[in-house]
Amino acid sequence: MNSGTLLIVAQWLLGLFVLLLIGGIISVVVMYIIDRTQTKHTIRRNFPVMGRFRYLFESLGEFFRQYFFAMDREEMPFNRAQRSWVYRAAKNADRNLAFGSTRDLTKTGTIIFANAPYPRLTEEKTQPEPVEIGPYCKQPYAPVSYFHISGMSYGALSPVAVQALSRGAKIAGCWMNTGEGGLSPYHLEGGADIVFQIGTAKYGVRTKDGGLNEMRLQELGENKLIKMFELKLSQGAKPGKGGILPGLKVNKEIAEIRGIPEGEDSISPNRHPEIKCDDDLLDMIEKIRSITGKPTGIKFVMGDPDWIDELIDCIKKRGEEYAPDFITLDSADGGTGSAPQPLMDYVGLKLTESLPILIDKLRAAGLKDRIRIIASGKMISPSDVAWAIAMGADFIVSARGFMFSIGCIQAMQCNKNTCPTGVTTHDKKLQKGLNPKDKCERVANYHKYLEYGVNIIAHSCGVSDPRQLNRRHARIIQATGESVSLAERYPPQAPR
Repeated sequence: MNSGTLLIVAQWLLGLFVLLLIGGIISVVVMYIIDRTQTKHTIRRNFPVMGRFRYLFESLGEFFRQYFFAMDREEMPFNRAQRSWVYRAAKNADRNLAFGSTRDLTKTGTIIFANAPYPRLTEEKTQPEPVEIGPYCKQPYAPVSYFHISGMSYGALSPVAVQALSRGAKIAGCWMNTGEGGLSPYHLEGGADIVFQIGTAKYGVRTKDGGLNEMRLQELGENKLIKMFELKLSQGAKPGKGGILPGLKVNKEIAEIRGIPEGEDSISPNRHPEIKCDDDLLDMIEKIRSITGKPTGIKFVMGDPDWIDELIDCIKKRGEEYAPDFITLDSADGGTGSAPQPLMDYVGLKLTESLPILIDKLRAAGLKDRIRIIASGKMISPSDVAWAIAMGADFIVSARGFMFSIGCIQAMQCNKNTCPTGVTTHDKKLQKGLNPKDKCERVANYHKYLEYGVNIIAHSCGVSDPRQLNRRHARIIQATGESVSLAERYPPQAPR
């Protein structure tokens, strides 16, 4: 390149710089005038132009905290240490750590497991036995695995995310809950066992006026892949509030599956209109069970524990055959695609409190073997699952753990249709990054290594199978800083 050409390029770049500089100055002047004259934002009015950076930093703050400032165990709802374990398990990467634990073992409520002096050898491992659900049903269900995919609706999740989960569940040998959004082709394509959830809006089994479509329910009952039906009363992240699906996510396909208008916000009732008391609830359970011939249970987050006593009394009056075949107990810190903050932050009991209450009340009433307990809510690691089994749960389900396994980065944009990993968006461009063929293997890996981790804990505690874990195998840190056995913290209740 000769000197003449270099001079022309330099002049061109100088001219471009001057234009950009002038454009920048004009933009700053315009923003200054706008900020000084507007009355909606105090910061921008008092600090023109500069005040705009506050909103930029506020929007970027959660991302900077996640990657640069928060310690490994500080973030909410899931910290980096928890997420990293799921990512490594899903990718079949090294899950071992060095130097020492970063977990605070002195914090009140911390769970630790009591290792046995003579732990079980790996070759002494025994396979879990199937656990029957619905002994009074025409078609009982007896899954072997104790870890499964919790309810996540198609609509809240993208089609590629549902495809990945469906295929992965089949490989893993676990069930997949549809969530309250109805049954989609993506749920079925993997060939996995399906739990069909019936929410308060009856999506997928609703009449035009929002009632229960018994003919459609019978059709679903004849589907061999659908193993159980779950009647959802409430959800941990939004007890007392129905499901929320923004209109921008309600495309034509979702509208047809759910039986709702396209492009409109879909707000479910805060309860089933036809269920006003315990008798109504047992009537509805029996109706679904008799129509489908399959196990039927309920899902709720516990509020006042006294209600469990009332429900048990109602069951006792009718006979145990009228009891729900299972109860999915959700935690107040459970997840959701969208919920009002007052409900998410302040309503309902956490699973650590409600699970022992429910199990003890059922045991005292002689119903624990009749009603299977499914624990839900932030159950994403082997220690979480081992604790729930030791406490008395029959099964554990996770939603966000499996979301992490297919690439979720906790961007907290589930309700905005802007999920950067394609998990909770219906933007085709963003969905391209999620390949179901690859991610289904990660779903299966996560399931495999979570159960492997639970086995490690069980063997350390001296039992050959995780289902043999009980409350004496785990301890809880008290306010004094010392631990006490869960068997001592939650002693058996006298039979009623």
